[in-house]
Amino acid sequence: MPTPKNDFGGAEWQLPPLILHPFNERVSPATLIETSKAAVMLAGLAARDGTEDESLHCRVLAGRYAELRMLFFIGKDVMRWLDQCAEWASRVPELQNACARRQSFARLITVCPPEEVREKLTRWGVTDFLSIFSRAIGFNALFVEPPPLEILSRDFLFDYHNYGDLLYQGFMAAETHSAITTANFHFQLYASGEYSRLLESEWEQQE
Repeated sequence: MPTPKNDFGGAEWQLPPLILHPFNERVSPATLIETSKAAVMLAGLAARDGTEDESLHCRVLAGRYAELRMLFFIGKDVMRWLDQCAEWASRVPELQNACARRQSFARLITVCPPEEVREKLTRWGVTDFLSIFSRAIGFNALFVEPPPLEILSRDFLFDYHNYGDLLYQGFMAAETHSAITTANFHFQLYASGEYSRLLESEWEQQE
């Protein structure tokens, strides 16, 4: 369980940037739409188009698996950032004594990210960042690599988002941690290409 919020005497810290890398999961918007349509038809919430149940199930499972893999790769970057933040915090006495753990920073990115991070996510078309980041963390807490499709049950794939939520809750409950906020902690969010260009620009200015 988290410890009470701590204002750390008004101190402020800049965390390492969170850098998200591209992944080779080329799932078109049309595929995701077809997955949603198939799920709605199976649930009886839309008229059938003549497709057999088994085909609809296969369509949904393929889409769900693609979504799960995308979340997993997002989670790899997020977990790397959590480790960086926790390792940095372990060298700051005030934070070490206040139980600033990986879970503290996971809460920061899912529940109360800095306003500039929210704005960038919105520009990227990401509105439900809480669900995306929390499930991405949850799946990385369980899997080292994306599990092959054939070892996952239909039940798991159909409702993977619920399992992801529960895995995240388990991760958050694993260690006592401080509930930190943007009053004391700030960080920037970058796509990897964007961050590389930023570094190149800084290097050129130093030459």
